[in-house]
Amino acid sequence: MIGLLVLALFTIAYSMLAKRLANTMVTAPMLFLGFGFLLSTTELMPKAGAEEALHLVAELALIVLLFLDAAQINLKTLRQRHIWPLRMLTVGLPLTLVIGTLAAWPFLPGWPLIGIALVAAILTPTDAALGQAVVTNESVPDRTRRALSVESGLNDGLALPAILLIASLAMSEADQGSTNWVWFGAKQLILGPLVGCAAGLLGGKILIWAKDHNTTADTYEGIGALALAGAAYLAATAIDGNGFIAAFVAGIAFGHVVKGRCKFVYEFTEGEGQLLTWAAFFLLGLTLMPEALQHLTLPMFGLIMTSLLIVRPLAIYLSLIGTDAQASTRLFFGWFGPRGLATALFALLVVPKIDPGLAEPVLHIAINTVWISALLHGISAAPGAHFYALVTSRNSTQENNQNRDQETS
Repeated sequence: MIGLLVLALFTIAYSMLAKRLANTMVTAPMLFLGFGFLLSTTELMPKAGAEEALHLVAELALIVLLFLDAAQINLKTLRQRHIWPLRMLTVGLPLTLVIGTLAAWPFLPGWPLIGIALVAAILTPTDAALGQAVVTNESVPDRTRRALSVESGLNDGLALPAILLIASLAMSEADQGSTNWVWFGAKQLILGPLVGCAAGLLGGKILIWAKDHNTTADTYEGIGALALAGAAYLAATAIDGNGFIAAFVAGIAFGHVVKGRCKFVYEFTEGEGQLLTWAAFFLLGLTLMPEALQHLTLPMFGLIMTSLLIVRPLAIYLSLIGTDAQASTRLFFGWFGPRGLATALFALLVVPKIDPGLAEPVLHIAINTVWISALLHGISAAPGAHFYALVTSRNSTQENNQNRDQETS
């Protein structure tokens, strides 16, 4: 009880300072991870059942934030200028997995190739929650923020089938034969978007009808929007579709139909939606971070830093060759791909199913990656976004001057 009181007081204190801290290098995930880790060293917060709670809270946070972030995407503008997120998802994501596997090999001597590939796959998805500091920074151009939002929203759902497929190969032979994982992965990629699109379109039309006939109010439509996100996720998973992709696609379709008429989508994302994220990172710091830190070795640290500093930046940079993305934009996209709730949640999903000799090391790598990423990306979010905005503005000014010179010559 005392631990919950301390957590409540800490949350109140952060909420009162959140606006001031938003412009600093201190982010909510950093603070709540650290606070959870701090409480883990005391007897104030019981850990019994906390890991199960982490599963639930992390999953809910991902579903809700994916849906609400997607609902704010301007679909018309995205259709006109979609090449960046499309390249990052269709080229950058597979490249990250391949390069990540090759880069991890020297750091994991004696590991089977399938175990190394599983680590690379779990470290591939990025986190929409950790990217909020950049995506919501209005100094960053709209197109860049939309591309990051779409990529971070879809890449974890697209990475999950690959993670499950690789995990199935790391199982015992008896377990491998119990499921056709290739067919399962194909169904996830096909059925998830179909269910999400249907749910979002239908839910949006029902909301518009209810508002036009004055049968609902702002408070209730917010509850309905959350229920719609959950329904899309559950319906997709019930038929072996990908629930995370379904929630994100449902958000896009819902936002396209309501066209800004649902104020709750924007208000919840900036308010109560953050509480889910804070809770997930707190539980992560409380339950899994202490043990992971004890197993953090120099080779593991080298692997994590290689993934953050080299693997994704290189893959994203290569994927955008041939587009109109400037070098600064490619580097910006490459760096701001933080690993967060998706990495932790996917590791927790596959660890019980794989070879016990690989299970704990895979989980330790994933959790250590999450807190290191939260720290590094949190510190660099505000100054990085500000610097990128200055470079983009300067380049735009130079292009305009060159165009003006060409017109007058």
